[in-house]
Amino acid sequence: MLTPGLVNAHTHLDLTAFRGLLRGLPFYSWVRELVALRAELADRDFVDGARAGIAEGLRAGVTTFADTAPTGASFDAMLEMGVRGVAYREVFGPDPAQREAALAALIATVREARERETDLVRVGVSPHAPYSVSDALFTGVADFARAEGFPLATHIAESEEESALVRAADGPFADFLRSRQIRVSPRAGSPIALLRQTGVLGESALLIHCVHCDDTDITAIVGHGCGVAACPSSNAFLLGQHARVGTLRAAGARLGVGSDSMASNDAMDVLREAHLAARLVHPGETAAGSSVVWYLATMGGARALRLDHVIGSLEVGKQADLAAFPLSALDHPGFEATSSQASFVAVGGNPLVRHGALVAPVADAIRRTDACTVRLHGWLENRPPAR
Repeated sequence: MLTPGLVNAHTHLDLTAFRGLLRGLPFYSWVRELVALRAELADRDFVDGARAGIAEGLRAGVTTFADTAPTGASFDAMLEMGVRGVAYREVFGPDPAQREAALAALIATVREARERETDLVRVGVSPHAPYSVSDALFTGVADFARAEGFPLATHIAESEEESALVRAADGPFADFLRSRQIRVSPRAGSPIALLRQTGVLGESALLIHCVHCDDTDITAIVGHGCGVAACPSSNAFLLGQHARVGTLRAAGARLGVGSDSMASNDAMDVLREAHLAARLVHPGETAAGSSVVWYLATMGGARALRLDHVIGSLEVGKQADLAAFPLSALDHPGFEATSSQASFVAVGGNPLVRHGALVAPVADAIRRTDACTVRLHGWLENRPPAR
């Protein structure tokens, strides 16, 4: 089966070493442990993790990665390995007093990175989430992105704890910020409403997760032309909940699917994510689900990233981002496919996978990433939980 290259609409390639380390935690605790784990890694570890993540994605037919990271590790790895993608540089600053310094550092970093952009890999910006970014910083990043044409991505409406912070200045995130002497007060009626009032919503914005969205929120998302990256496995892993993908799709949202990081998933498998999302769109309807699976994994993700003019379908005039799957690997082609390995993958006509193997192997990076996972597991076992 020859298909367009698959699109992973949200991932953290640099966190591939975190696979299997953070299970069974409530969302706030998971975030705190994730921060602690990041501090234990060196720059080389993040680059190796990004290489390993790209290799895994390529073998699963992924040709485009929408990655968010606070460093340039994923950007460097995407350039090196010849894949297509958007490298969104994350920025943090929950205290309004941090706005100017955080924004200045982000601007300098992404302007420098833009000089290294290629036809395949673009640079974007990512104000991380409402619990790690102040309203003032959201507005500053949104204004900058709009003025200079950078795509923007943000994690939003992911958890009940996030909603409690935004709506009522309550919950563990509010308590944590107050413990850092950061003033906390109600900010908006919902996380999506917060993005609307800070100027983030727009056609160049990618909204990641969107689990806790009511009908008013979905109307605002669609009305502003935002892209949405649903992450079914990650949301089930962390929350036991899902985005309202059926409602979002019916409303006309530019909807794709993403694996998220391996800190909240066990595989870089976009077909599986699309399969899970399709079950939410058409519960029990295999025939309808088949077309939805392939749409979400290809054109849906391309539209979410505003790349559908060059990828997402097999059409004359588009880029030759291709994936070929052996039919024997797909029990019921297009719908039941999970963990299917591509036999051939090309990006822009350049073969990156042949006969199921990478043309340019990164075995050393994968080996070091696996060793890093083992080391981090031991570190977690011998320290008290983050508070």
